[in-house]
Amino acid sequence: MHRLRTPSPTLVIACLALFVALSGVAYAAATIGSEDIVNGSIRNRDFKDGTLRGQEAKRNGFGGGAIKESSLDATQLDKVDEAGTADGLTRQVVVAETGTSSRNRGATSATKTATGLYQVVFNADVKACTYSATLGDVGEAAPPSGEVSVSSLAGNANGVVVATRDSAGAAADRPFHLIVSC
Repeated sequence: MHRLRTPSPTLVIACLALFVALSGVAYAAATIGSEDIVNGSIRNRDFKDGTLRGQEAKRNGFGGGAIKESSLDATQLDKVDEAGTADGLTRQVVVAETGTSSRNRGATSATKTATGLYQVVFNADVKACTYSATLGDVGEAAPPSGEVSVSSLAGNANGVVVATRDSAGAAADRPFHLIVSC
């Protein structure tokens, strides 16, 4: 017959310590939820690298200091030819009072349809873009006086209507500069 040995006091204390430690973690995991964490109390350093995914962070939830400069790789960016292109100012046109395009980027046609009324058509849909026009000479002369207004061209998503008027508000042929920013 085998006799059971009585555990040593050291083994009993070690097992008791292990039981207390594990039960505390289990209790915390079972009872502490996201509502118990104070907003702003968890910082980036509290997370292991690679454990957060995009859907687990709210939009603009990380400040500029949270991005490691060394992780940004400028070689992955496309070359920008000029600042205007970078800002979306890729379509512009200068139109003479006769309705002809003097110079442009992205405009396929410019037409005078009536006194003081012009249609400019671009190479892409500009319906959701912003239009800005100003009276201005096609060369180096002083700009004429008057008014200019713009709107989308009905029935053509690539088109813009430009109306020019004299200072009294009557329709008048005037040269203009048009910028379309998308």
